[in-house]
Amino acid sequence: MLDLFKNFTSPTILKSKGVLGMNARNYDIIGHNNKRRLYPLVDDKVQTKILATKACINTPDLIGIIEYQYQVKNFIKYIKNYPRFVIKPAHGSGGKGVLVIKQWSEEQFINASGRVLSFNDVYQHISNVLSGLYSLGGQYDVAVIEDMVNFSDVFNNFSYQGVPDVRIIVYKGYPAMSMMRLATAQSGGRANLHQGAVGVGIDIKTGKTLKAVMHNLPITHHPDTKADLMSLSVPFWREHLIIGAKAFEMTGLGYLGADIVLDKQKGPMMLELNARPGLAIQIANGRGLLNAVKNIEENYPKNLTAEERVDFILNK
Repeated sequence: MLDLFKNFTSPTILKSKGVLGMNARNYDIIGHNNKRRLYPLVDDKVQTKILATKACINTPDLIGIIEYQYQVKNFIKYIKNYPRFVIKPAHGSGGKGVLVIKQWSEEQFINASGRVLSFNDVYQHISNVLSGLYSLGGQYDVAVIEDMVNFSDVFNNFSYQGVPDVRIIVYKGYPAMSMMRLATAQSGGRANLHQGAVGVGIDIKTGKTLKAVMHNLPITHHPDTKADLMSLSVPFWREHLIIGAKAFEMTGLGYLGADIVLDKQKGPMMLELNARPGLAIQIANGRGLLNAVKNIEENYPKNLTAEERVDFILNK
C-alpha cells in the first residue's frame, strides 16, 4: 500500500485511492466539522487539561503555571516536591518548547536525553516560553509545568530515549485511524516524524502493527534499538480508543487528533489534542484516511456514547 504514495503523483489518482489531501482536509473536513471558536479548547493546554479532568480522562498532574517573567526566577518552588517534571508552552505545537527533566538538584538539571542543564538554562527556557518563542503565532504564552509520566516498560525497546505516543484520528466521535510515533537518535529523542521519528501504523481494531515507516520509507526494525516493529502491540487498546472518542464530546470538534501515552501505574493518559492533525498518519498506515472518514459518515450509527462507539468499532 505504501507504493500507492510512492508511484502515483496525480491528485486525481490519489483521491481515487482514498488519500486525503491537504486542501480536502482543510476545507471539506476541518472547515465543515471544526468551529473556529472551539480551537482554543485544544490550542490552550491549560483549557484542555481542565476539560479532560471534567470528562474523567487521565492526564499528567498539573504542578503549576508560570504566567509572568517575575515568577520565573522562583520556578523551583513549584517543583520542590517533584523529582521529575515537564515544562511546555500552553500554546505550543509539534513538541516545540517541551523540556523534560528526569532528575534535578538546585545546581543542575538532567533532561530526557541525559544532557546536563544549569539553573540559568532552565530559567532561559521558561522565559523563552513566556515570550512566545514556541507558541502558535509567536504570541505571549504561559509555561505549564506537569508531572512527568511514569512511562510503561512495555515500549522500552521500541523508542530511543524519547517518549513513544499513540496518535488517534477521531472523526465525529469515532476513532478512524491510528499510529504510534517512536523517537530515534536522528529525531533527537522526539516523536516527530518530520524530524526522523518512526511512524508505526496501528490497526484500529486490534492495536497491533500494520506497517512502519521512517522518512516515508518502509522499515521493519527500529534503526537504533533494532526492535522488531512488526511485533508491536499496544496494551489497553480499548482504553486508548475511549480517550479519543471522549475527546469529541469534550471539545465539540468533529475532526481531531488525540495524543496518548501509557503510564506504568495510571494506564493510558491523554497528553494533548489537535484540531488540525497532520496527514502523515496515512503513510504510516499505508492507506488513505478519506475512505475511513466516508465509511464513518455513511455507515456508522449516530447518538452513541463514547464507549458504545468504541465497542462498535471493535466488534464490527
